[in-house]
Amino acid sequence: MPVDIQLIPLEQFQTFLVVTSRVAGFIAAIPVISASQTPARIKTALVFATSLVLFPIMGDAVPKMSFSPIPFALVIVSELLLGLLLGLVSRLIFTAVEFGATVIGYQMGFAAANVFDPQSERQVALISQFQNVFAILIFLAINGHHLFLQTAVMSYEYLPPGQLDLSGEAIPFLMQLTSHMFAIGVQFSAPVLAVLLLSGLILGIMARVFPQLNVFLLSFPLNIGTGFIVIALTLGMASTLIRREFDSLVERFLTLLSYLAP
Repeated sequence: MPVDIQLIPLEQFQTFLVVTSRVAGFIAAIPVISASQTPARIKTALVFATSLVLFPIMGDAVPKMSFSPIPFALVIVSELLLGLLLGLVSRLIFTAVEFGATVIGYQMGFAAANVFDPQSERQVALISQFQNVFAILIFLAINGHHLFLQTAVMSYEYLPPGQLDLSGEAIPFLMQLTSHMFAIGVQFSAPVLAVLLLSGLILGIMARVFPQLNVFLLSFPLNIGTGFIVIALTLGMASTLIRREFDSLVERFLTLLSYLAP
């Protein structure tokens, strides 16, 4: 007995590919999932499952477009590029934390103490890795990965597929965010740096008062111990600072989407 297979219309399948490409870009932008230690099969399955769930909602929002091979391929590429730009916005927060922690580590005497970071696939300072994991835990605790799916649904109101425009205010906005993240890194490291500078001043005075005192050897354990104590005491403040930046992600995403619209 022949089996009647219901074929999916080509236009509907192509619309599903457009939705999947945008979802893939957004999921690839999630800091934790985009890391290299996440298996590719899990990423692919997550993109496909999320697309199946969101397609009934987002499929109708895809405008009518030309499905010729070249224009269709350009639409797919632009949708993936959109995810990369949003991933850059979210990655800047982790970069700011890493920058501030690197400065702290150098001041504490951990300039040569590096570990391998599987997320960025490079060597990072020891304190940077600690603070980076701390930021990831905060990101997951506040369901930060849900913000990307929420923005993916809302993005069709701001930027329909195939209308990505990089000639507007998007690039200056990204440059402004980059400079803001440097300021966040300085704020993140400021308490520890202030205490360590005060510790260095005290050691300098002691070296003048007691010339026989080996200040160089004394500074290593003193700076390390003082740094860890100040980091422990300011974790609450650091958590508030990082969470404030994560809470503003949706607003930054929507602002970037509005700038990318023609």
